[in-house]
Amino acid sequence: MDDCIFCSLVQGTIPSQKVFASDNLLAFLDVAPVQPGHTVLIPKEHYPTLADIPQSLGAEILAAQKEITSAILQGLNAHGVNLCMNINEAAGQLVFHAHFHLIPRFKDDKLTLWEQGEYESKTAMTKVAESIRTKIRKQI
Repeated sequence: MDDCIFCSLVQGTIPSQKVFASDNLLAFLDVAPVQPGHTVLIPKEHYPTLADIPQSLGAEILAAQKEITSAILQGLNAHGVNLCMNINEAAGQLVFHAHFHLIPRFKDDKLTLWEQGEYESKTAMTKVAESIRTKIRKQI
């Protein structure tokens, strides 16, 4: 896509600090990191969200996530890594080219991602689970 910043990174028309590349994937440092070493992993082909990524890329994406996570832990002496993906605008997706964030974490880094809540009752929790469960193709 001509107006996609991540496609421009893949094409090399915008510079980036690449940390990983394969035939199908590219990972680079985020220019506005949550923490130093915050890495973004993308498919080189343009897919707007997770729902659009072909299932055939799944194993390669998981393998790359594992390799990059290990490199962040070892290379930065990080104590942990948050792996996340924002899907759609309401969840904070700013670039509509599917991408995964790998964020280094350190003990006492004071980074808070979200507050946890609770369901008003077990019945309410069951109702939410059923709403999701009915939309899953392979029923449990």
